[in-house]
Amino acid sequence: MSEIRIQPLASGTEASQCATMMATSEPWITFGRTFDECLSVLRDVSREVYVAHDVQRPVGFVILNMHGAFVGYIQIICVAAEARSRGIGTELMSFAEGRIFRESPNAFLCVSSFNHRAKELYESLGYRVVGEMPDYLMRGHSEILMRKSIAPIDDFRKKRSP
Repeated sequence: MSEIRIQPLASGTEASQCATMMATSEPWITFGRTFDECLSVLRDVSREVYVAHDVQRPVGFVILNMHGAFVGYIQIICVAAEARSRGIGTELMSFAEGRIFRESPNAFLCVSSFNHRAKELYESLGYRVVGEMPDYLMRGHSEILMRKSIAPIDDFRKKRSP
């Protein structure tokens, strides 16, 4: 595997490349997400977007939400079809967790009930199912809420207090 660099989203061109990657892969194909819808998510300034690069081209990205009820929510993770099974998803998850665990003891994500391969990856990384939302994004499918925790919130806050 070549070395992967993960950096903040840097340009409109990069956002377009990531939107194409997203719109042409699961689960977004099943959800019928268009390129424009994917691009809109990538341009949402309330989110943090980090891009994995392999020899100057984007091969994956992760979008984090560090605000709201679920601080540390991994909203989207996507790896280019031609770059899968090389550990890039695991590297993106590790990067996301490093970012999240500096501010929160919990990392959250949702995985679609039909996305078995992704769910297996998340479970192998220590994520556990904490709930299921039937028909949340699409009738007939559930979104499965998963969490990985390094401490209860109260303990985490006490440890960070001066």
